[in-house]
Amino acid sequence: MIVPNYYQHYSPGRIIAGFDALKRIPGEMKRLGCKRAMVVTDKGVVAAGLIKHVKEAFTGSGETIAHVFDDSPPDSSNVAVNTLAGLFKKHTCDIFLAVGGGSALDTAKAANIVISEKTDDLLNLQGAENIEADLIPTIAVPTTAGTGSEVTRAAIIYNEEKQVKMLFGADKLYPSVALLDPKMTATVPPKITAATGLDALTHSIEAFTGLQKNPIDDAYARAAIELIATYLIRAVENGSQDMEARLGMANAALFAGVSFSNAMVGVVHSTAHACGAVCHVPHGMANGILLPWCMEYNLPRVAQYIAELSGPLGAEPTYLDTYEQAKVTIQLVRNLEKRLNELCGLPLRLRDAGVTADKLPLIAKVAVNDGCLMYNPLDVSYDDALDILRKAF
Repeated sequence: MIVPNYYQHYSPGRIIAGFDALKRIPGEMKRLGCKRAMVVTDKGVVAAGLIKHVKEAFTGSGETIAHVFDDSPPDSSNVAVNTLAGLFKKHTCDIFLAVGGGSALDTAKAANIVISEKTDDLLNLQGAENIEADLIPTIAVPTTAGTGSEVTRAAIIYNEEKQVKMLFGADKLYPSVALLDPKMTATVPPKITAATGLDALTHSIEAFTGLQKNPIDDAYARAAIELIATYLIRAVENGSQDMEARLGMANAALFAGVSFSNAMVGVVHSTAHACGAVCHVPHGMANGILLPWCMEYNLPRVAQYIAELSGPLGAEPTYLDTYEQAKVTIQLVRNLEKRLNELCGLPLRLRDAGVTADKLPLIAKVAVNDGCLMYNPLDVSYDDALDILRKAF
């Protein structure tokens, strides 16, 4: 382990994880001094019957659900954010209860910015540490095990007019409470379970190998990777019944979220964000496709760190040199992704995810302007990004 000369770690939210954890929602609202919740979700979560579980948690309590906003889009947008902010004020809510995947959670975070900063133009506040107002309390209940948004200082919002994804990063954005209940992920289809699991894996690997890695977040990242290696295949194979696997993956996503929110991510996310912005490839799917190719790109600089992850991914002890051990790690990632492809058809190539070859230059151009690149261990030029994309195509 190498201890850097300087690092920071901050993870202020309260974490509640376990079976029937939803029952704690009213008590947490009371602790935060709140009475009227705005539930932020999407139509898929509603159709799966998950909001029913949330409503049941309020039975007999003095707290209430004032309104359910179920129009969070697959890629959270500035239009949805502004609509939600208006409804929050209209229904005199005092807390966000975000129930969903990363898009719903990010929609709640961004609407919180709009209300608290008294603005209707998110463009003015994108970037790092541009939020000065104290935000409204938020309880985050993830319904996928991937984004880690329930414990992160970030939100990604799609600007519909400019067709780019805007990144918001600030300590103010950490949710007040992250609440993990395995029954809230039990209905996630196998392909989405796989994609979100690879999202969490990408968070962990990029945090562990990036420029801001540190001993605390390394520990979170390694724990997340071990959980993913143990439980992701089980969750894909039998996610509706295997609640142990669902709880394991929920914790993996949370640990990965804590890790990358401090240590940050790199070229995988930059290229994946661009694939989402240009071709609307789902984020976890894009991360999974690009991950091994980007690990290979960074290999000359961080072979030691990549090699250290072969154990958490399930490799037996070997006597290989560092570079060869790192290649074992990358192959283990490929093996996992191949198995997921066999189980649920998760794409292994960009062309199978809806990307066309003529879009690769634009994706590369968008990628090199993504802020995540500043934390990547190697510099990435336009030509480098295009080469990675062509290999992944």
